[in-house]
Amino acid sequence: MDAPLDKQRNKTVDITAQQHTKTYDIAIIGGGINGCGIARDAAGRGLSVFLAEQDDLAQGTSSASTKLIHGGLRYLEHYEFMLVRKALNEREVLWKNAPHIIWPMRFILPHHKALRPAWLLRLGLLLYDYIGGRKLLPPTKTLDLSRHATGEPLTAAFKKGFEYSDCWVDDARLVVLNALDARAHGADIHTRTRCIGAKRQDGLWQVTVQDTHRQQTHTITAKTLINAAGPWVDKLLDQAALKQSDQPNVRLVRGSHIIVPKLYAHDRAYIFQNGDGRIIFAIPYEQDFTLVGTTDADHTAPLNQVAISADEVDYICAAAGTYFKRSISRDDVVWTYAGVRPLYNDGASAAQEATRDYVLRVDEASTGKLPLLNIFGGKITTYRCLAEDALHKLAPYLPPQRAAWTATAALPGGDFAHDGVATKVQRLQADYAFIDADWALSLIRRYGTRAWDMLGDATHLTDLGQAFGATLTAREVEFLIAHEWARSAEDILWRRSKIGLHMTPPQRESLADWFTQQHSASAPEQHA
Repeated sequence: MDAPLDKQRNKTVDITAQQHTKTYDIAIIGGGINGCGIARDAAGRGLSVFLAEQDDLAQGTSSASTKLIHGGLRYLEHYEFMLVRKALNEREVLWKNAPHIIWPMRFILPHHKALRPAWLLRLGLLLYDYIGGRKLLPPTKTLDLSRHATGEPLTAAFKKGFEYSDCWVDDARLVVLNALDARAHGADIHTRTRCIGAKRQDGLWQVTVQDTHRQQTHTITAKTLINAAGPWVDKLLDQAALKQSDQPNVRLVRGSHIIVPKLYAHDRAYIFQNGDGRIIFAIPYEQDFTLVGTTDADHTAPLNQVAISADEVDYICAAAGTYFKRSISRDDVVWTYAGVRPLYNDGASAAQEATRDYVLRVDEASTGKLPLLNIFGGKITTYRCLAEDALHKLAPYLPPQRAAWTATAALPGGDFAHDGVATKVQRLQADYAFIDADWALSLIRRYGTRAWDMLGDATHLTDLGQAFGATLTAREVEFLIAHEWARSAEDILWRRSKIGLHMTPPQRESLADWFTQQHSASAPEQHA
C-alpha cells in the first residue's frame, strides 16, 4: 500500500534548490502529448530534462482529440501520403506499447451515392490497408448493410459499406503515461508551472517559470529549449521576444465533439462523409454513450475560451441525422468538449485542408547559438515519431545520447500482451473479489498492471475509503494525487478518467468539495 499522502508530499521536486545546482540538457515548455513524448524519449536516452506545463497535463488540445490512433483516411484526398504512411505504421507500435489504453476498433464507412463513388472508396481503403505495415489489424471488407448488423441503425438509403481497422486511444491518459515514464527515467515534470520568460544568457538558456499555485517565480538553466506549447506556441515566442516575424506560425482550428446516449448496440464505429467535404465519426464511448464529431472551425477567440458553439452542435447533429434512423438534437447532448489544433500555417484555404503533419524548426542553428526548437502542428498518432525527430535535430547541441528506444518499450501499466486485457481483468477479479467485471475492466483500461498498485492491500470495499459514486473511491483519488499530478476534481473526472460522465451532478460536486476541504491549504507537488 502507498504511503499516506502527507508523507508522499515530502517526495517533491524543489525548483528553488535545483535552479542553482543543475543545468538541464533540455527544457520543455508544454505538457501535452508532444512535450511529454519528447521528455520521455530524451530522459530514456540519458539526457536531463525539465518540463513545465502551465495547467494540468493534457488540459488543452491533447485531451480534446477524437481519441483515435489512425492514419487519417481523409488525408489521402489531400495527397498527404507520407503522413498517412507514417501514422499507419504507428498504430500497431503504440497498441503493443499500451494495450490497456489503446485497442483495435473496426470502422464502418457507408457508401453515400451522392458523394464519392464506391470504387474510389474501395481504392482508398486498399491503399490504406497496404501502405502502413499492417500485421495484426484485420483488412478492409465490403459489407451489405441491408443484411449486416451495422446497417440496422442506418437509414435504408445506405445499402453498401466498407469496414476497416484503426485504433482507439484514451488521449489524456496517453499523455500522463508518457509523463510518468519520463519521470521514471529522471525527468523533472512540473504542472501548474507557467513559463514567463526565456532568454539566452551566459552560454545557457535562462528559463523563468512561475508556480501558479504559490505564485513563486524561479529560474532554471538549460542547454536547449523546446517550445511544445501547442496552441500557445506563438504566444510563448511573443512573450519571450523570440518570434522572428509577425506572420503566425500556426493556424488555430477548433475541433468539437458531442456525447449522447448510446445510439446503437454493437461495438463498431462509423465514419460518415458530408456534402461539404468533411467527415464525422460516431464512436462507442464509455460503455453507455456515443461520441460524435469532429468539426473544423477557425478559432479566433482567446485560448482560455475554447468551447463548442451552438452552430457546431447543430452541424454535428445534422450530419449524424443524414445517416442514422434516430435523429439527435441539442436536447440529447449530455456532454461536449472542444480543443484547438495548432496546425502548421501552410496557407490552406479551408480549415479541413490544412496539413496535419508536424513541422520542427530549430532557430539560431545557423549562427551556432543556443537552439530553440519550435513545434508546429502534429497529431497524437505520430507523437512518438515527432519526439525522435526532435531529438535528432537537437543532437548536435546535446551530449552523446543512447539510441532511440521507445518503439519497443511499454508505457507504464502496459507490460502485457497486446491481446491480454481479458486475462488481466480475470486476474484482478480473482485478487480483489469485491470488484465486479465492469469495474475491473475500467481499472485495467485505466491503469493496466498498475491497477494492483492502486488497490494495494484492500480486501474489502470499505478499505478503499469514501465512495464518491460510479466506482470512484478515496483510494483511487489519493493514488492519482500522489502519482499522476492530479490537483482538482476536474483533473480526475475528465482527464485521468471519464468517470464524470457516469456521476450525477451532486456526486461530482461532492468530489470538488472534498478537494476544497482536503487540499486547498497545501496542494500536493510532484514526485522527484
